[in-house]
Amino acid sequence: MLYIVLVLVLAALGLLVAALITANSLWAWISIGVSVVAGLLLLFDLLRRRKKRAPVEEEAEDPAEDASENAETVEPAEGEEKKPEDVEQTVLMPAAGELGDEEEVPEPQRTGDPGEEESDPEDVAVVSELETEVVVVDEYPRYHVTSCEWLETRDTIPLGIGEARQLGFTPCALCTPDAEIAGQHRQKA
Repeated sequence: MLYIVLVLVLAALGLLVAALITANSLWAWISIGVSVVAGLLLLFDLLRRRKKRAPVEEEAEDPAEDASENAETVEPAEGEEKKPEDVEQTVLMPAAGELGDEEEVPEPQRTGDPGEEESDPEDVAVVSELETEVVVVDEYPRYHVTSCEWLETRDTIPLGIGEARQLGFTPCALCTPDAEIAGQHRQKA
């Protein structure tokens, strides 16, 4: 549509130049007519685009208003991709306390730095002398067992547990590597 308007504007400009060169007012009136047609096409295109956008904007204004009444989902037209707001979101329910647990289980921490394990001094003495492999993540001060949930898809660096402690890394509170590794060592011994 915009290409047609561009061609019409260029034609109107050419007709206007011709009117000035020949001193013929007919070319000037034709130039004005072509310019009006180009303007009407632009107006028509603007109104058509607003009509397309209006249903999307109305839907986005207050999605919670009719959430229970409006069970239908609007499918995108051909050639359009689903936008993130069109995709249904799953609501996660907290697991702690659902089964009558007296003890509150902390939710695993997925972002940021996990807390530090409060290690038993006996466990610290055992693990300090071991060279069992643990993993660390660059820019974070904790070491973890390889099965730690916090690690997910992060890039890890394997180290011996004694070396990790010497470098200043502390145990993760989520996977409790000191307690786990000390317990495994005691079972072997």
